[in-house]
Amino acid sequence: MKRRTEILIALFAIALGVSGPPPVAAGGESAAPPEGWPMFRGDSRLTGVSPERLGDDLVPLWVFEVEEGIESTAAVVAGRAWVGSLGGTLHAIDLSTGKALWAYEAGEEIKSSPTFHDGTVYFGDGAGVLHAVDATSGKARWTFEAEAEIVSSPNVAGSKVIFGSHDQYLYALAAADGSLSWKIETEGYVYGTPAIIDGTVASAGCDGYLRLCRVEDGVETVKVELGGYTGASPATLDGRAYIGTFENEVLAVDLEGGKVVWRYRNPEREFPYLSSAAVREDLVVVGGRDKTVHALDPKTGEARWTYAARGKIDASPVIAGDRIYVASSSGEILALAIESGEPAWSFDTGSPILASPSIASGRLLIGTVDGQLYCFGTKK
Repeated sequence: MKRRTEILIALFAIALGVSGPPPVAAGGESAAPPEGWPMFRGDSRLTGVSPERLGDDLVPLWVFEVEEGIESTAAVVAGRAWVGSLGGTLHAIDLSTGKALWAYEAGEEIKSSPTFHDGTVYFGDGAGVLHAVDATSGKARWTFEAEAEIVSSPNVAGSKVIFGSHDQYLYALAAADGSLSWKIETEGYVYGTPAIIDGTVASAGCDGYLRLCRVEDGVETVKVELGGYTGASPATLDGRAYIGTFENEVLAVDLEGGKVVWRYRNPEREFPYLSSAAVREDLVVVGGRDKTVHALDPKTGEARWTYAARGKIDASPVIAGDRIYVASSSGEILALAIESGEPAWSFDTGSPILASPSIASGRLLIGTVDGQLYCFGTKK
C-alpha cells in the first residue's frame, strides 16, 4: 500500500496550492461556515453545503495513510485536518503538506466523524466513549462514557456537546468538562448526527422517529413518525428536515407542524438510504443503496434528475458551487453538474468509500476503507 501511495503522489501531486474563483455561497443559510469544514455535513444544521467552488481539474495533492481504514469524515479548519481511523487513532494532519502533526490513541475503532469547536476536537468511539481532545496538542481534555458504541458525530450548541449512542440515548454534555447536562431515552440506536436549529435539536434514529427537543434542557417538543428506521442524519433548512430511511424512502418533514409533507421513492428500484442529504433552497441531493444519486425538488419531492453510479452510495454528498461531490462503494469519487447530473470529473481510488467528502480551503478530502485519506486540489 505504501508503494501504491508513492506512485499516486509521484503521478499526481505535481504542485501544492489551489486556483479558481473565490468562494461563493449557495443557498444562503445552508452554506458551511467560512472557517472551513468543522464537522460532519459542514455546519450545525447538517446541510452538506460548502461555500467554495472547486475546479474540474482536481488531482491528489497528497495521500495520508492510516491503520485499518477510514469510515469517518474529516474535519478541516485553519490549515489542519482531523480524521479518525478504524484502528482507534485520531490523526491531526497539516492541510498543506499532508504531514502528520500528532496522533491521539482512543483505543477503539472510530466511525464517529470528528467535530472541531473552539479549539477542541470531539468524537466518539466503538466502546461508547466521547473524547474531547485539544486540537493543537492532541492531549485529552476529558472523556465521557456512554453505555454503547458512538457512531453519531457530535454537534455543538452554545456550551453543550450533543450526540447519540447505540445505547438508545441522545446526550448533551457540558463542553467545558464533559459533565452530563441531560439525556433522552429513545427506542432504538441513535446512529445519525443531531442537527441544531435555533436552540432546537433534531435527531432521528433506529426507532423510526424524528424528535425535536430543546437544547437548554432536553425537553421533547415534537415527535414525528417516519415510517421506517434511519441511520441517516437530518439535513435541515427553512423549517424542514430531509432524511432517508431503511424503508426505501426520502422524506421532508415540516418541523413546526410535526408532519411529513412528502415522500420520495425510486420508482424502479427499492433500496434503503443511509446517505445523509445535502440541501439548499432549490435542491435536495441524496445517495442510495440503489447505486443512484437523486436530485429532488425540496418543495414537492419530485425528481429533477438521477445519476446511476457504479456502486451503492452510503457516503453523503456535498454541494459546492455548481457541482455535487459524491463517492460510492466502487471507490469512485464524482463531481456532477448540479443542473443536469452529468459527470464533470471523476477519480477512482480502487477502494470502497463510506466516508463523506469535506471541502475547505480549495481542497476536497475523503477517506477510503483501505485507510487512505486523499486531499484533492488544483495545480497552480
